[in-house]
Amino acid sequence: MAENRIHEKSPWQDITEGNQIYEPATSRQFCTGEWRTCTPVYLAERCRQCLLCVPVCPDSSIPVQEGKRQAFDYDHCKGCGICAKVCPFGAIEMKEGK
Repeated sequence: MAENRIHEKSPWQDITEGNQIYEPATSRQFCTGEWRTCTPVYLAERCRQCLLCVPVCPDSSIPVQEGKRQAFDYDHCKGCGICAKVCPFGAIEMKEGK
C-alpha cells in the first residue's frame, strides 16, 4: 500500500475542499478529448481559410499559425460539432467515434 502512495500524482491531501479550482488556466493540463463521442475531421482541400470555425470553438481546439488554421487539437476537442455547422465550405465533417 505504501508503494502506491509514492507513485500517486494527486494524493487526496492535495485536493481542495469541494474539488474547487483556485488558479486560472489549468484546462491545458488535462486531456479532455477523451470525452468525445464524435470527432471533427478537417478536409484541407475544401478549406478556404475563412477562420469562421476558430472563434466558435468552445475548447480553443482549432489552432491558427501565420493566419491559417491548423489540424484539430484532439487532446482538448470534445466533439461538439459547432465548427462543422459554421463552416460554409464543408471543410469539417463529424465522424462518429474518436
